[in-house]
Amino acid sequence: MKTLFTLLAIALLGLQLNAQTVTISGTVTDDTQLPLPGANVIIKGTSTGTQTDFDGRYTIEAQIGQILTYSYVGFDTKEVKIKKAGEINVSLSAAAVLEEVVVTGYSGENDAIRKAMGYGVRRNTYTPQNKNREAKLVIRGTSSLPGSRGYTNNNLVSENESYGRIEENIFKSVTTAPLSTFSIDVDKAGYSNIRRMLNNGQKVPEDAVKIEEMVNYFAYDYPQPKGDDPFSITADVVNSPWNADAKLVRIGLKGKDISLEKVPPSNLVFLLDVSGSMDSPNKLPLLKSALNVLVDKLREKDKVAIVVYAGAAGLVLPPTSGAEKAIIRQAIDNLSAGGSTAGGAGIELAYKIATENFSKGGNNRVILATDGDFNVGNSSDRSMENLIEEKRKSGVFLTCLGFGMGNYKDSKLETLADKGNGNHAYIDTMQEAQKVLGTEFFGTLYTIAKDVKIQVEFNPAKVQAYRLIGYENRLLNDEDFKDDTKDAGELGSGHTVTALYEIIPVGVKSKYLKDIDNLKYTKQITGNYTDEMLTVKFRYKEPDGDVSKLIVKTVKDENSAIESASEDLKFSAAVALFGMQLRNSEFINTKKKADVIALAEAGKGTDKDGYRAEFIRLVKSSK
Repeated sequence: MKTLFTLLAIALLGLQLNAQTVTISGTVTDDTQLPLPGANVIIKGTSTGTQTDFDGRYTIEAQIGQILTYSYVGFDTKEVKIKKAGEINVSLSAAAVLEEVVVTGYSGENDAIRKAMGYGVRRNTYTPQNKNREAKLVIRGTSSLPGSRGYTNNNLVSENESYGRIEENIFKSVTTAPLSTFSIDVDKAGYSNIRRMLNNGQKVPEDAVKIEEMVNYFAYDYPQPKGDDPFSITADVVNSPWNADAKLVRIGLKGKDISLEKVPPSNLVFLLDVSGSMDSPNKLPLLKSALNVLVDKLREKDKVAIVVYAGAAGLVLPPTSGAEKAIIRQAIDNLSAGGSTAGGAGIELAYKIATENFSKGGNNRVILATDGDFNVGNSSDRSMENLIEEKRKSGVFLTCLGFGMGNYKDSKLETLADKGNGNHAYIDTMQEAQKVLGTEFFGTLYTIAKDVKIQVEFNPAKVQAYRLIGYENRLLNDEDFKDDTKDAGELGSGHTVTALYEIIPVGVKSKYLKDIDNLKYTKQITGNYTDEMLTVKFRYKEPDGDVSKLIVKTVKDENSAIESASEDLKFSAAVALFGMQLRNSEFINTKKKADVIALAEAGKGTDKDGYRAEFIRLVKSSK
């Protein structure tokens, strides 16, 4: 009997040890020891999990004896059994071929984590042979998302996501079109959106690929501005890395860095979509968590109000000091989703609150967070455009934050941001929320130059034809450059903007340049500018100004090899090349991922935040 009691005591002790909850932390890396941000760490057989941060770090509460599953798109999954509290560091190996990802679990237990990732669940029918009612999810694009349609190249695309049509810029003859004019673009939604698609194994629609937003997602080491101008200008020329007979011109802007202490008070109105379409873990719940990142940054002199809209619009938090963080957080936590989407009514109320509490000399901004699915009232792009153009006269700027998948309306949010003197970002993870609403947000808030336009004049003695890479939705008429009534982009404190041109020099025969008839009356006048390739002109206004100022910079003709270019130029070229590959561009002679990877690795540099390494991993895992 004593022996039996001893055995029972040992068994009970073992059960207690196995049930002991411990804290596990560690780092998830690839096989080269680079961190993997956004990797999933899930307790096997449960819906409990977390994601790694930008440094690949994670922390999770679990019980001794449970198994942690580590996964990342494009890498083999690894399982580790918990034996004690402490640190578990995991290195994942790249998968040989990413044909599809299969997630297996049991009925009910893993549904929450799947839904949080934006995936649906396909259940197997119960049979005696399938008594565990195993559920499987096969990811080949958005097959498990609402509103998806048939296969395209073995991938599914969502019929309810909308993107503005993009007609890729062609090469233009300097003889007939010596000027190229466009508005700057500081939006970054295009990159995080396609990153979401690629990480989900989804085919990327060509119109979702906005190359300028991909390139401008990354920061570049341009010099700080000197003197009174709010930004510096960089321009350089190298041989094109994808066309042997062409050259690549990079134009870069760097906004003046303003310390947070010098940023004036902010008058912010959160305009939050709480309609039924936001009732998904990667929409309203993610939005609520993301907003708390911004709340952490608010100062006592800042004020924030919250307007929500569903079937109607309402004020749920009057203007409140940033010092009252508990009150602001409570208002955010109380939000729930349901109803239709009266976006127009919400915008009207948000601008009304912002205007009534206008801070002269401060930052006055409406922050709209939605999936863009307006379906009540003024819902067309044209109606919303007219409404925002009228509201921007108040001096209130606009930031648009996109969330979710399956019915994401990129075209509407892009229209609102463009016409509202604002910017557009897409938030797919808490890591992106930290970047947009934490690290970069006050720089975005503090606009140092508005209506920034660029006009490039090409020297016909040096340049036969040119092509602007990206910016298709930002093109302006040449006469718009001097017209101060024409809207253009805004530049925030510390922000960088990069534009790339591909140049066909005089005397080079290119398959990309179509013949035109000789002109009878046009006479080329080159003067004494034989060493100049082009002249770049910039126009901008002060944030509260109505009259533009002009800056001019000339660029000399150079024959530098891409191998000798700066790391920043190499990396921006790699991102542009990948974008052109995703768009199936006719203007590149390589469709190989290896060429993108080699160029990006050569331009990776110090990469202290890991964004460039993440891009390289994304290219490697893409199909």
